[in-house]
Amino acid sequence: MCSRREADDLILAGAVSVNGEVVTELGTKVQTTDKVVYGGQTLNREKLRYVLLNKPKGVITTSDDPYERHTVMELVEGACEERIYPVGRLDRNTLGLLLLTNDGDLAKVLTHPSHEVEKLYHVRLNKPLAEEDFEKIQHGIELEDGPIKVDRIDYVVEDPTMCEVGVQIHSGRNHIVRRIFESLGYEIMMLDRVMLAGLTKKKLERGHWRFLSDLEVSMLKRIESRGNAE
Repeated sequence: MCSRREADDLILAGAVSVNGEVVTELGTKVQTTDKVVYGGQTLNREKLRYVLLNKPKGVITTSDDPYERHTVMELVEGACEERIYPVGRLDRNTLGLLLLTNDGDLAKVLTHPSHEVEKLYHVRLNKPLAEEDFEKIQHGIELEDGPIKVDRIDYVVEDPTMCEVGVQIHSGRNHIVRRIFESLGYEIMMLDRVMLAGLTKKKLERGHWRFLSDLEVSMLKRIESRGNAE
């Protein structure tokens, strides 16, 4: 029906009833057997959808943009009737995997820092990564908002220039990969998220999307179950 924020406004305005009673308290719990009505219409739970997009450069991660720039929603337009939303964000100039879904519970788990969802990035720098800086990143560095340590960093074997590295990290801090390298005097020429929570972009061309397989959804649900248990 609407976004989470819009739903809060509707509830506070007394426009939603559950089992015939108007509710105005945010966070009111409902069961699948409860009758939820808005505007005289009984709401039914949507089919859960999971769309994986290989985001190209120059596209912003938002459901709506007042400046009319290209958004990821344009790339998945027509994928399904249900209203899906991006899970987390990728910078405008960052490439790679982005999950879009209408499964709010899963989205909450995947974006919460405490659940430490793993991500793998392919990074191309403006100059070779010095071994001493490689060691610093590997062992942890201090940024303006606190210390950060990657899970793993490796040079890309196929790149003899030593300008390309792979970085595995679970931190959800904003622009964290860019800030790590910029703090050491490097400029990122390309940043590509090649793995997200076990999902990869294998056979998924840039700018294209696909639905997750049942096996992939089950894998994400296990992450959700662990998050809820915590």
